[in-house]
Amino acid sequence: MESWNLVIVGSGPAALRAAIAAADAGTTPLLLESSGIGAGTAGTDLAGLAVSIDEVSSSGHRDDTISAGGESTDKVAAARVCGESLSVLAELERWGLVLRRREGGLPHAAQVAGHSMPRMTGCGDATGRNITRILEEQAMKRGVVRRSDIQVMSLVMDGKQVRGLTAYDSNSGQVIGIQAKAVVLATTGHQGVWSSPSDGAGLGSALIAGAGLSLTGMANNPTHPLTVRGTDLKITLDVLGSGGRVRKSNGEDVDPSEVGEDDCILDLRGLESDAQAWFSNTRNRVKDRTGLDISREVIPITTSIATTTGGAPVDEHGRVTFSKGKKWATGIYAAGRSANNGMHGESVLAGNLMLDDLVGGNNAGSHAGTWAKEAAFGGSNLVEKAIEKSSKMLDSLKSGDGASVGQVSATLASVISSCTNGSRDESSLKAAADAIADMKKNGIKVTDQSSVMNTEMCSALKLQGMLTLAEQITKS
Repeated sequence: MESWNLVIVGSGPAALRAAIAAADAGTTPLLLESSGIGAGTAGTDLAGLAVSIDEVSSSGHRDDTISAGGESTDKVAAARVCGESLSVLAELERWGLVLRRREGGLPHAAQVAGHSMPRMTGCGDATGRNITRILEEQAMKRGVVRRSDIQVMSLVMDGKQVRGLTAYDSNSGQVIGIQAKAVVLATTGHQGVWSSPSDGAGLGSALIAGAGLSLTGMANNPTHPLTVRGTDLKITLDVLGSGGRVRKSNGEDVDPSEVGEDDCILDLRGLESDAQAWFSNTRNRVKDRTGLDISREVIPITTSIATTTGGAPVDEHGRVTFSKGKKWATGIYAAGRSANNGMHGESVLAGNLMLDDLVGGNNAGSHAGTWAKEAAFGGSNLVEKAIEKSSKMLDSLKSGDGASVGQVSATLASVISSCTNGSRDESSLKAAADAIADMKKNGIKVTDQSSVMNTEMCSALKLQGMLTLAEQITKS
């Protein structure tokens, strides 16, 4: 059995930033990724990075964040994260991020819906991809150990303290156990509940729930208004700050928040000339998927759930808390889409997701890296028992009589959509909860009996966690 001071689960910006911070704190972390190395760059950008570039303070950014999120927004968390935006951008620039710039050399800042000032900056439609690449370079410089195709199955707990984890290593086909002093969960959101596991299984949140800890913010499921109708293609909100317009079919300009109420289109024919190169990927993707030429034709759009903000309740250090934030589940941290610090509330201000990923990842990695150096290992016998339990779970998936992975995924998406679209009335939530309970009872059957590189097994494991998260959504 391996023993590591710190294990980080995830592959995107939050996980990579946590790994960098942990290394800088003096601890070499192990980074576990469920897909191949580099898969963290494959996600679609929903928006760039919101930064108070031209403001004396971040108070306006904070106020806009609170206005977007509503009364459920944690004002302290919003102020804390927004206050870090300039230092986050400066750090990325020092590490080599090539930003879109304006005359005079300062980073370009665009104004989009929800912001009272121009704050949206980045790299056009490749902000997330480029930030991930920069962070991967920094992680490599620090000697961060990364392992791919590892599907984490459970946290090993000793009461309310983590002692390690178990995982399905698809490279070897074996269940492995890793003893750890601390674990940082920084995976994708659980937006795949409304579509398929490949869109985001919310592994970090599912692991927290599986460990008997409560999740928060699960009722908040923000939608992305620039989803190309009839596809899963999302267009970054940054286009709206560079000449793009959302319109009704009659040509009337509308706010992005009104998409879904009427037949709306995205008009990119007036995209600013100096922005063309920064959104070339958008042009190519729309052309490939729909055949539309954005320079001459408009794009039919709708809303979709493209990310989630509910997850493990965390404090300012990224520590997972319970008892209304009074106690720490010792050794467990969360960041990015696995965490819920409360700053987003009912809706997300454009550009705040990436900012939260980077700030949260840094805080969690820094604290975990420092704390793990002084903590002691323990619970090796608990890890051994957990390996046996996880191995039996794999066997049950192969020999069970449940529904197929495809059937469960499609049924889950239909059930959860029926109770979250429109009003969340008690009867629809109860019906959804009953249907999810039946799916869990009936189980999932894996038809591929191989052990090595069994992608169907990985999908089944993700679905088990997604069913747990769906239950949390119906109860929230």
